[in-house]
Formats: sequence, structure tokens, C-alpha cells
Amino acid sequence: MTIFSFFIAYLLGSIPFALIVGKVFFGADIRYYGSGNLGASNSIRILGKKAGLLVLIGDVSKGVIAASLPLWLNLDIDPLYIGFAAVFGHCFPIFAGFRGGKAVATTVGVLLISSSPLLVIGLATFLGAIVITKYVAVGSILIAPNLFLYSLITGNTEYTILFLIFIPFMLYLHRSNLRNIKNGTEPKINDKNIKKDKIKNTKKK
Repeated sequence: MTIFSFFIAYLLGSIPFALIVGKVFFGADIRYYGSGNLGASNSIRILGKKAGLLVLIGDVSKGVIAASLPLWLNLDIDPLYIGFAAVFGHCFPIFAGFRGGKAVATTVGVLLISSSPLLVIGLATFLGAIVITKYVAVGSILIAPNLFLYSLITGNTEYTILFLIFIPFMLYLHRSNLRNIKNGTEPKINDKNIKKDKIKNTKKK
């Protein structure tokens, strides 16, 4: 049953809400717009705030449901581990050609169920870094090392190993963002040119 729950969590994470919302309401595959990322940030950038919020809710919900599986199925396993199968599915979704998002929203959903302290640290890191640097990617990348540091301080060896793996995982997912930041081409959240990337709703009459 435990192995089955990992599989179900991965499938949950693989549901590409950004792709679904883009195609249903805009007739567009957002993998070919903006950063090409199937996540909430690119959805807001390309589809607008309302559609982006819908994608965000969906992506967070995947993590919430996946992390809740051990509770619902009465499994003796930390919800964080099952939840991270959904995070992996979100990043490499079988339903979208293994081209997905970059982990943040679904990770938030997982932490919402598995650990309040980790959730607070993750959100504080993400939002704080964005306020300071104006780069969403920097906020995303810094989540992993801060969770790792917290696990070291609290002496949770299993979490320490998990988040140690999470650090290079996040760096890999954001490699294009890091390259763009280095080249000065990564858009900041206050960049007015981002509005030019937004596509029109082709489904409207």
C-alpha cells in the first residue's frame, strides 16, 4: 500500500493545471510562452492573475492531497515523503511530456499538511527573497537550503538528508533562471515589460 501511495501521489502531482487552464480558457499551451514553465508564476505572467490564482490553488491542492494520503490510508510513513512524490510529479508530469513546474506551489501544499514550522520557513524565505531581489526564482531556490538548515538545527537527520537532495534538485529546475539572471535577462516582478507577455483569452466570444 505504501508503494501504491507513492504512485498515486506522483500521478496527483502530474496533473498539469497550468496546461489545463491555458488550453480550456485561452486555447493556448503556456509551455510555449514566457518561461515555458507549467507553474503558477508563468501562468500569472501569461494568463493573468485570475487564471494564475486558479493554477496556484490547483498546484497547492496536489501537495495537500498527496501529503494527506498516509493519514487517510492509515500508513506508518511521514506525509512529507509521500508529498514529495507529488512534487516530483509536478516537476516531471507524465501527463504533460515530463515538462512541468518548478516545485514551489506543490511543496507549499505538502508542508501545509506535514509541518507547520517548515511551511513558515519556506514561505518566509520565498516571499522575503522576492521582496529583496525582485526575482521569483531566487525565492524559489533559497527555500531548499533554509529548510536544510532548519533540519540541521532541530537534529532531524532524515529531513536533513531529504533537503540536502532537494537543494541540487531546485538548482537543476531553475538552471535557466540562474543563467538568465547572470545574463541580465531574467524578468523581475516589477518589470513592466512582463505585461507584454500576456496572451488574450481566445475563448471569449
